[in-house]
Parts: sequence; structure tokens; C-alpha cells
Amino acid sequence: MNAKRSFQVKTPWLAFRGDVPAQLDYPDCTLYDAVERCAQKYPDYPAYVFMGRKTSYRIMVQEINLCARALKAIGVRPGDKITMAMPNCPQAVTMFYAINLVGATANMIHPLSSENEIEFYLKESGSLFAVTLDQFYHKFEAIRQNVTLDNIILASIPDALSRPVRVGYMLTEGRKQARIPKDAPVLRWHEFLRRGLAYHWRYKAEKKAQDEAVILYSGGTTGVTKGIQLTNLNFNALGAQIIATNPMFRPGDKMLAVMPMFHGFGLGVSIHSMLVNGGCCILVPRFTPDSYAKLLLKYRCNLIAGVPTLYEALLRLPKMKNADLSCLKGVYSGGDSLSVELKKRFDKFLFDHHATIQVREGYGLTECVTASCLTPYHISREGSIGIPFPDTYYKIVEHGTQNEVPYGTDGEICLAGPTVMMGYLHHPEETAATLQTHADGLTWVHTGDLGYMDSDGFVYFKQRIKRMIVTSGYNVYPSQMENILDAHELVQMSCVIGVPDKLKMQKVKAFVMLKPGVPANEETWDVLMAYLKKNVAKYAMPYDIEFRAELPKTLVGKVAYRVLEEEELKKLAAAADPTEAKAE
Repeated sequence: MNAKRSFQVKTPWLAFRGDVPAQLDYPDCTLYDAVERCAQKYPDYPAYVFMGRKTSYRIMVQEINLCARALKAIGVRPGDKITMAMPNCPQAVTMFYAINLVGATANMIHPLSSENEIEFYLKESGSLFAVTLDQFYHKFEAIRQNVTLDNIILASIPDALSRPVRVGYMLTEGRKQARIPKDAPVLRWHEFLRRGLAYHWRYKAEKKAQDEAVILYSGGTTGVTKGIQLTNLNFNALGAQIIATNPMFRPGDKMLAVMPMFHGFGLGVSIHSMLVNGGCCILVPRFTPDSYAKLLLKYRCNLIAGVPTLYEALLRLPKMKNADLSCLKGVYSGGDSLSVELKKRFDKFLFDHHATIQVREGYGLTECVTASCLTPYHISREGSIGIPFPDTYYKIVEHGTQNEVPYGTDGEICLAGPTVMMGYLHHPEETAATLQTHADGLTWVHTGDLGYMDSDGFVYFKQRIKRMIVTSGYNVYPSQMENILDAHELVQMSCVIGVPDKLKMQKVKAFVMLKPGVPANEETWDVLMAYLKKNVAKYAMPYDIEFRAELPKTLVGKVAYRVLEEEELKKLAAAADPTEAKAE
């Protein structure tokens, strides 16, 4: 009741909702239950398409149940953690919901994570089982002696393909993969499912909406990687909110699911919100702008969600020149700030290609699964990230306090609602700092982001209070990168910054002060780059390492990373306009 009363007082944006309700009813069930109910309503609708092969809701649910039986057959119990390092493919969808069906928790990680990162994720979550593709097996095998894994289940992309497509795949991509020994201690996907066929006992766990279902990873407000514990309700509420804010959606509409399943945006919006509402996911295992455009045009997709760099790339693709985009009902941008200029350019691009809609920018964070605020479908304001979802409340407070600031005043963005996380895994102190109960009785996420709200309730994001680099929609935390670099025997001190980039929004650059006597040459550069490749994810790799005799310092002796950022900005300005740089 407190939430409803608070909503009436604190939400001047009600007038801008159109026909979107202020409050919704959410299913009191698990993720699997929500999908199974949808399958009963639309059994013959396509649930997903993968490389040309369609799978109906009926078949999808049958495969999930078989997978769940197989999980029980190998010893999975309710409450167990199972690490999934998978791209968007049928086995990933099947396994994700099967894990939920047996009452376990899906620990979602990036399949391109380094060996050391995978080891951290397995230990942090306490995972006893892991599921990955055969092409990533060697990374798991390299760290297996350091972790406690009962089983590694290996899926393979060709297993999900029709026979003609499989032959083509094996002749191209299949040849690039390293061989896996026949006696490798793993459980192949087909053998895993065969065990399910022989399991005839009870396999569905009795779980509630408020129970933990998923762990996603983020840096929170400090930049240290932490597991974010999310419930069945968190995801099911998001599924209802996404459809409520998109009244043009109809069952059967196709979503181009390019955002990955280990990311809240991909899992929450592109996959789960579709599969609990009768949508069809066009699964994209590996993103390139060219393949994205091809699939968008081939399947005449109705909904696309992505990061700003994706839209920037589409603008430059020759095959989009004469594209007919009249099929689009919704284009959503998240994961990073969409510049006003890029939005104008892409909106014009949509108009010129027969689309009747514009890009809708949203805002959110993994601590509330993903989006919690979205530009209304019928009205927008320049620079705004929109208005909160139904049952979701925003306020702007003075940073470090719970004191609300006036409309139009910058402060820390805080939000509350049904998608807010349980907390950070094994980090009670930061959970307490991030999830705070205010005087209104609601639990608010203190986001660490700077913004303001206008008098009509439209929210504006300005910048991250916390130091973080966002590259192609992925978060890179400089402090983590510096810790890794500083651990190398050749490095005295390092500083990592984000450099503006037209395609990626930001790219990573490292500055290194070498230990005395270490030569600042190409050989040292190569050694450090090889070291980083082993210890950080591919998307976090710096494009350059610059050696410095000294790093700039603040008055209190800290590395002055802002000085380095300003130097890089000046270099970019000089490259763009050499005459102006000379005059300066």
C-alpha cells in the first residue's frame, strides 16, 4: 500500500503515459512457469529462430523439460549454482529455463571471459556445474584443477542446425575450432540429454516468485565485479513492464535478439520478455553489423534493441541503403548514453527507410535486471531517457544522502520497484550502501549515476559518478584493469582510461610506468599485451599501451587519471582540426 500512495504523490509523469497503466499485476510464479503458461496459449507460435531453423513454443517447453530431467539425472539439486558461458543459441535458452525448473540458479557469464575471470566466477558463485560451447572448453579445462566442478556440459552450435546448414558450418567455422580429446572429462550435449530420457522421477522444484533465479555480474557502485542476485519476480515483472510500455506489441512479433544472454539487457528484454508474451526471438550468437542488418531484413523484424554503437554501424552499411524498415514497431537504445546527434541521424535514417517510429532511449542497470525507464512511444524530449516503468519510482537525491533535490537540480539517480535485486552476492556492506530504505518505506537503489528530473517527471542522465568505461555497451572498470597490470613484474604503476571513439563510444587505453631498467620498447609492449589477453575479456582489451616515465599525480599523491583523459581529448581535437591546435 505504501508503494501505491507514494506513486500518486511522486509521479507527475502520469499525464505522459498515454494508455500505459501506472500499475500492473505480476505473476506469482517462476521464470519457467511464466514461459510454460505462454506456451499453453500459443503452442504453435515460433518461440525462436536460429540460423533459419524455427522452434515452436510447444517444442521449446518439451526440450526444457527433457533438459531439466537430465540435470536431475546428473545430480543437480534445488539451490545449486550452474554457470552458463553461452552465446544466444537454442541450447542456452533450453538450459536457462531448465535450470529454473529444477530450482537451481543460473550463473550467467561472458563466454569470452579470460581463464582467470572464469575461475573467479565459478568460485564466487560456488558453481558445481558449468555449461559452455565446445569452442570455449579449453579455457575451462585450463582452470579445472583450481575449482570444484562435478560436471562440464558441452554444447555445440552444429547440433542446433538443420542438416544443410550444419554441413556449411562445419566446412567454415567448424574447421577453426581446436580439437577436444575424445577422453576429455566432459558431458556432451547429446549424452547429457540421453540421461534425461532415463530419468522418471520428480524433477520440478517448488520455488516462489521471490526466490533467487539468476546471478548476473556488474561492478556495482565501486567498480569491483560482483554477482547480482535476481529473483523470478524481477524478470517476470520486467516482462510485464516491457509489454505494458509497448502497447503496439502483438504475439508473434519478432525481436532481433542480438544483445547477449549474460547481459541483463539481452536476457531480460530480448529473450525473457518475449518468451513470456508470445514473441519470437531471432537468436544471434555472434554479432557483426553486417549479420545484424542481414537478419533484420531477412526476417522483417518488428523490434530491435541495442547499444548506440550498433545504430552508428547500421548507418554506414551499404546493404541498408535501400532497406525497407516499415516492419519496425520499436527501436530501443540502452547500455550507454545515446548522443542527441546520433539519435537525430538515426531517426532520419528510419524515416527515410519507411519506418513510422523513432529510437526510444531507456535507462537502467543490472541491479534492476536492465531497463527501468523508457521514452514513451508517443512523446520524447531531447536528451531525456524517458519516464519510469509502471510501479517503478525515481527520485534524485543529493549524493551521499537520502535528501531529495528540487526538479531540474543535478543529483544521484535513485529508483525503486519490483525489478530491484535481492543484493550483491557475498557483499553485504555494499548491498547495504546500494539498497537503502528511505522514509517513505521503499527500498531504493542508489545508482551512483548523476542526473536530474524535470517538473513533468522526465529523467535526464548526465554521467556516471563512479569511474567506469563503457565500450560497445560493456562495462570496463579501470581499477580492475590497473590491479591486473600492476601485478605484472615489469610494471611499476598503471592508469587506465576511456578514450572517446565514434564506433565504440569509448575505447580502453592503458598508461604504464615501467620498473627501473625495463626498456620501453616493442618487445615489452608485446609481453604486456599477451599478459592482458590471458587475464581480461576481449572487449576490455586496451587498443594501446603508452609507456610513461612518470604518471601525473594529484595533490594527495593519487594518479591523476583526469589529466590523462584531458591529454587524449586534446590529441583528438588536434587530429580533427590541426590549424586550431596550432593556433592554440
